[in-house]
Amino acid sequence: MEEDSTAPMERSKKGGIDCEALDRDIEKQRAVALEGKKLDVAIEALLNLEKQARLAADITGTRKVVIAIMQLCYEARAWKTLIEQILVLSKRRSQLKQAVSALVQHAMQYINDTPDLETRIELIETLSNVSAGKIYVEIERARLIRKLAKIKEEQGQIAEAAELMQEVAVETFGAMAKTEKIAFILEQVRLCLDRKDYMRAQILSRKISPRAFNPEADKDKKKPKEGENMVEAPGPDVPSLPELKRIYYELLIRYYSHKQDYLEICRSYQAIYETASVKEDASQWIPVLRKICWNLVLAPHESMQSSLLSSTLEDKRLSELPKFRALLKHFVTMEVIRWTDFLEEYKDELEQETKSPGESHGNRAMEDLFLRVIEHNILVVSKYYSRITLKRLSELLCLTFQETEKHLSDMVVSKALKAKVDRPAAVVSFQSKQDSHDVLNSWAVSIEKLLELVEKSCHQIHKETMVHKVALKVQ
Repeated sequence: MEEDSTAPMERSKKGGIDCEALDRDIEKQRAVALEGKKLDVAIEALLNLEKQARLAADITGTRKVVIAIMQLCYEARAWKTLIEQILVLSKRRSQLKQAVSALVQHAMQYINDTPDLETRIELIETLSNVSAGKIYVEIERARLIRKLAKIKEEQGQIAEAAELMQEVAVETFGAMAKTEKIAFILEQVRLCLDRKDYMRAQILSRKISPRAFNPEADKDKKKPKEGENMVEAPGPDVPSLPELKRIYYELLIRYYSHKQDYLEICRSYQAIYETASVKEDASQWIPVLRKICWNLVLAPHESMQSSLLSSTLEDKRLSELPKFRALLKHFVTMEVIRWTDFLEEYKDELEQETKSPGESHGNRAMEDLFLRVIEHNILVVSKYYSRITLKRLSELLCLTFQETEKHLSDMVVSKALKAKVDRPAAVVSFQSKQDSHDVLNSWAVSIEKLLELVEKSCHQIHKETMVHKVALKVQ
């Protein structure tokens, strides 16, 4: 919230305060503090100058004096005095917003120069308390909280760091850059995951829309008019938008790995795979494409899974991974998969994927893969048979009678399959009962096909007749 420097100077001259004289007084007190080491005397004199400028509503003059006091304390390495003066200056009566903003921003530059960790924490907490509840320094407070949370995390206090970060709702900050907002929320999500607070991590992750990572979305936004709040530039440590996108989906993968949701894990890897930087580097997209294939296979059968399976098979880059292409082909082809042969063929790849770092669902991967193979085999049988005995179905699935009945029942309950079991007769029927409307519709379709065949036959007969007549005339 900067103001034009000429306006305050004019007001200061009308109020009897000369800017040039103020600069001379500041330099004089700096010389007193450095030469005679009388820091307290210099600060007292500068506080009087600050009072005169503040009561005269001289924004430029007040800001200069406040910054001069900070610099004197810093140059003298008087950290306790610096912290005391920050509190004193921020609590003075009718203190100007611009002065408090300059005070916080200037003092933040000294954080990395503190002599020890204790002093650094005290300085950060002091600045955080000063900026609390002040909307004009909300961005500075968010950056201070992030620094403090990082220190807590390095000390092993993950819970305290997560609670500190959750105190700040950066999504309401209008002047903060979009990338800095996303980076702050992602840090909140990461700390919640480290803390094993998966429910809160999911809630925080929903504050970020996947559309926010689309650079074209910013082009449609209107530029702010003159007088409106301008967005501040992000800090130097804030990653770029493509990097933030990758971090976002990697955190989602951690969350969905805990929930054993293979389909969402696959979709997250798919989003990473579509990133431009990943597509250009073979060392990056090959491992990601392998993860996509495995998680697609491990995901339960449903419409979304089938759609992703088809689109992945159409990817031309999959030809560079022939074994994984063959893996997906197994689950697209309507043929029964023999579990023993299948496991022997892909056992090494499965162990390699489940032992890779970051995979927390590896213990159940083998069991889930076995279930997916059984589901596929049951769906294949349902395509070729309308009715089949449980004994024959058990033979095709290489399962016991009880296991076959259990897996079949689970698929019916999950609505992945429509079937009825006649337990006394031990017969499975895959035919679904049709109501009157479905029967009439099937009749209508059949009659339509019949009429098309009749019309086509008449056309062929008429054609042959005309050809025969022409041949007779020629003779």
